[in-house]
Amino acid sequence: MKVLVIYCKLFSYHPASKTLSDIEDVTSGETFTDCIVAFIQVEEEDETKEVGGREKKLVNHLKWTARKNTTNTIVLHSFAHLSESKGSADYTKLLFDLAETRLKNGGYAAHQTPFGYFLDLNIEAPGFSLARIWATL
Repeated sequence: MKVLVIYCKLFSYHPASKTLSDIEDVTSGETFTDCIVAFIQVEEEDETKEVGGREKKLVNHLKWTARKNTTNTIVLHSFAHLSESKGSADYTKLLFDLAETRLKNGGYAAHQTPFGYFLDLNIEAPGFSLARIWATL
């Protein structure tokens, strides 16, 4: 799994085009302030491991990143452009749902961008050391 986390003063999205036909239609976007946005690519090899272990590793990394940026708002965004290897949509969505639940249970304001969509993004991100963190998990 590859993860690029960006601290954003402002992050917003609006659905541009649907890429998976069997998901619900989404027509409106959302805006978040003072948040970290996790651009996450689940890889094929992640599916050889237990999903709970992968979810726990992801959540621990996101909590650490949120603490370093003094925010409790975390946005999960599926971003299949960090590696050539891609996990299945079903596994990826399950991992995201489990991570969102664990984050919420831990007191974080956790959200997901619409899964299976290309999105128009608006990102306002300051330039300081821990505002951008990349990791292989």
